[in-house]
Order: sequence, then C-alpha cells, then structure tokens
Amino acid sequence: MHNFQARKPKKPLDLKTAKLKAADFCAYQERSQQEVRDKLYAYGLHEAEVEDIIVDLIVDGFINEERFAKAYAGGKFRVKGWGRRKIMQGLKQHRISEYCINKGLAEIDASDYYNTLLKHAEKKLPSVKGDSDYIVKGKLMQFLVTKGFEMDLIRDAVEEAFLNQGH
Repeated sequence: MHNFQARKPKKPLDLKTAKLKAADFCAYQERSQQEVRDKLYAYGLHEAEVEDIIVDLIVDGFINEERFAKAYAGGKFRVKGWGRRKIMQGLKQHRISEYCINKGLAEIDASDYYNTLLKHAEKKLPSVKGDSDYIVKGKLMQFLVTKGFEMDLIRDAVEEAFLNQGH
C-alpha cells in the first residue's frame, strides 16, 4: 500500500519573505530581471507585487542588467567558448536591452576572441571527415557557426587552421 499524500497547492509567500528570498537569489550570482521575475511568479505573487519587488531590488543594487550582461558574456566566452552571436542570443532570451548587450560584448577582447575561435577550429579539424578540403572546410565552418562565431572571422580561422596543420 502506498502512502501518497495529495499535494497541497503552495500558498503564496508574503511580500517580505519573497523579497528576502529574491535578494538571496540575486546575491548568490548575477541575475537578470527576467530570472528574478520568473522566480517571484513561482512564489505565487501577482504582477504588481513582482514589479514592486523588482524595483526595490534594482534600487538596492541586487539587480543590475549591465552588470549581468558583462558577467554573462564574459562567463559564456571564457568558460564555454561561445561566440558573440550565441552570447547575444542568450542575452536576448533574458530580455536584456540592446545597450546592455553591447556593454557585455564589449568586455570580450578581440584578440582573445579570435584566438578562441582558432583554437576551436584547430581542435575540431582532425576529426572532420570529407572527400575534399572544400567539404572539410564547409563542415568545420558549420561547426564554428553553431558555436556562435561570425562568418568573416570563421573563414579566416579555418584557413589559418588548415595552414597550421599542413593542409
């Protein structure tokens, strides 16, 4: 015999508790307004309450979209090796403004960016199979597009990777 209890719907948190929990959520790591908004709705709060708490958290410095964009862009580039296009797409999913997206992307050093792209190309090249260099280059370019890099840089990096590996 199973002893399952019927799940009771969670009762909404009171505003003070919700604000404290949201502040803790933001203090742990940088958060976008949208992440905090989603969390507050999950606590059972209504739109006006959620927006009041968001405003308070912004005023208190717990939420800062520009700071979030810089942390997100830097982290996704350094840790995951993402390109600008993929980072931009991720920031747009967080509903970050164009201004803050540009500030975040500006944190990425151009030479580090190209070197990361080249490293991806050189690492992937030996495993790409094809009947001709043309096919191999096409497959390698497609792989680098999925990493979020721009096509003009991809072309240069693929040519350089081919030269470096004696093709």
